Amino acid sequence: MSLLERRPGLRVGFLLMPPMLWLGVAYLGALAALLITSLWTQNDFTGEIERAWTLENFQDLFRVDVYRTITFRTIGIAALVTVIDAVLAFPIALYMAKVASPRAQRLLVIAVLMPLWASYLVKAYAWRGMFSADGPIAWVAAPFGLHSPGYGLFATTVTLSYLWLPYMILPVYAGLERVPSSLFEASADLGAGSWHTLRRVVLPMAFPAFVAGSIFTFSLTMGDYIAVKIVGGTTQLLGNVVYDNQGAANNLPFAAAVATVPIVVMLGYLAAARRTGALEQL
Repeated sequence: MSLLERRPGLRVGFLLMPPMLWLGVAYLGALAALLITSLWTQNDFTGEIERAWTLENFQDLFRVDVYRTITFRTIGIAALVTVIDAVLAFPIALYMAKVASPRAQRLLVIAVLMPLWASYLVKAYAWRGMFSADGPIAWVAAPFGLHSPGYGLFATTVTLSYLWLPYMILPVYAGLERVPSSLFEASADLGAGSWHTLRRVVLPMAFPAFVAGSIFTFSLTMGDYIAVKIVGGTTQLLGNVVYDNQGAANNLPFAAAVATVPIVVMLGYLAAARRTGALEQL
C-alpha cells in the first residue's frame, strides 16, 4: 500500500494544492498588488510612478465631486439592473420550475443559456444599433411622434439588464425548483389566492435565490466598462475611470485606487448576502 493510500489526508492535500496555490498567488496576490499600487503616486511632470506610500489617490476619490458622482451612479445603475432582472426573471423562472413540462423545461433552459453563446461585443453592438437615431426603436416610435432615447444612462441600463438576465434567471429557477409543490396545494386549501400564495409563500422561500442571482448582476454591472463605451454616450462608470486612467492617462496608482471601490462594495454586499443564506444557492 502506497503512502497516499495509507494517508487520505495527504491525498486530499495534494488534490487541493493546485487550486489553493492559484487562489493564494494568482488571485490574492493580484489583489495585494492592486492595493499596494493604489498607495503609490504618479509624478505630474515625468509620468513616472513614485513608490512612496500615500493616501492621496483615495483622498481624491472622496474629495473630487466627479468621482463621487461616478461612484454613486455606478452603484445606482448596478442596483437598478439587479431589480429589473429580478422582476423579469421571476415569472420566467416560475413558469420553468412549476408549470412547464420536463421537455419544455429543458428547451427553456437552453433558450435562457443561448444568449450566453453569442459574443458580448455582438450583443452590445446590437443594442447600439437598436438605440441609434435611425434604428428599430426610432422606426417603431416615429408614427407616435416619438424618437429613440439615444445613448446614455437609459441605453446602458437596458443593455446591461439584457446581458446579465440569464445570470438571474438560472439561480431563481433553481431556487423555485426546491419549493415543494405541496405548498401551493396547502395554500390553496387554506383559502389563499394565487397572488397571496406568491407573496406570502413563494417569494419568501425564493428570496435567497434572488440574492444569489443579484450577486452576479450587481458585481458584473459594477465592473463593466465595455457596454458603457458602446451605448453609454458621455456616461461614465467606475470601470471607465479605471480603463481611462490605466490606458490613455497611464496613471496606474489612481486606476488601482478606483478599482478598490467595487471590491469594497462587493465585499460588503457578499457579507450581507451571506446572512440571507444566498451563498448556499450558488
